[in-house]
Amino acid sequence: MTNMVKPLKTVTPVLLMALALLMPTAAVQAQTNEQSASNPLPKVRMVTSEGAIELQLRPDVAPETVDNFLQYAEDGFFDGTIFHRVIPGFMIQGGGFTRDLSRKSTRAPIRNEAKETLPNLRGTIAMARTSAPDSATSQFFINLSDNGFLNAGVRGPGYAVFGNVTEGMGVVDAIARKQTTRKQGMADVPVEPVIIETVTVVDPEG
Repeated sequence: MTNMVKPLKTVTPVLLMALALLMPTAAVQAQTNEQSASNPLPKVRMVTSEGAIELQLRPDVAPETVDNFLQYAEDGFFDGTIFHRVIPGFMIQGGGFTRDLSRKSTRAPIRNEAKETLPNLRGTIAMARTSAPDSATSQFFINLSDNGFLNAGVRGPGYAVFGNVTEGMGVVDAIARKQTTRKQGMADVPVEPVIIETVTVVDPEG
C-alpha cells in the first residue's frame, strides 16, 4: 500500500504557502469586525397603544429599505398610524393608514431587496407591497410565524425582510390576538384601533 505521508521537506513549503494565503483573509475579517463595532446595526423603538417593540434593522442586507424606513421614522410619518391588517398566525401590518383608515401620502416606491439569506421568519419585519415587486413605500409587516412562502425565489421576488424584533414580541402577539372586522372595504382591521404612537431611532450610546 502506498504511504500517503509526505516527507517533511515537501510539507513545510505547502504549509507556509497556506498560511500566507490565510493571512489576508484574517486581516479582512479583523477589519470587518472593527467596522461592525464602530458602526452597530441601527435599532428603532416603536411605541404602540399595546406597548413598545424594539427592532434591529439590517442595512448590511437591505440598505435602501432600511434608509427608506428610517427616513419615514425621522419624518414622524408613522406617528398616529395604525396596524390596519392583523391575521393571527401570519402577520400584523401597519405604517400606511390613520385611525380613521385614511391612506397617508408617501414618497416614491423603492426597489425590492428581498434576499434568500434573510428569510421571513417569526419576529422579522418586512416591507408590504402590491403584486408589483418594486412597489413598497411605507407599509411594513411583522411576521408571526415562519412564512417561507414569502421568501425570495419561492413564489417569485419575495418580500424584503430588513430587520427583526429584539424586544416586545409579546406586544406583537397581543396585537395579533385583537378581534378584527371589515371596515371601509378592508378586511382584518382591528375593532379597537392599535395605534403606532411613535417610531424613534435608539441611541446606541444610551
